[in-house]
Amino acid sequence: MADPNSYRTTITDIDIPFGRLVAFMVKASLAAIPAAIIVAVIFWLLATVLGALLGLPFRGMPY
Repeated sequence: MADPNSYRTTITDIDIPFGRLVAFMVKASLAAIPAAIIVAVIFWLLATVLGALLGLPFRGMPY
């Protein structure tokens, strides 16, 4: 049986002006760029450390 103190809510409509929605999307896309760079650096460092521990050669950039 469900807890009588918990209530379910369903959102049926969100009224956001188009200009504010566009501004939010632009801000979110610009904020994603540094976040993607940070995640890429973390993955690169992790791959470098794991490669060094496993004795894999570092090939650098493929030309």
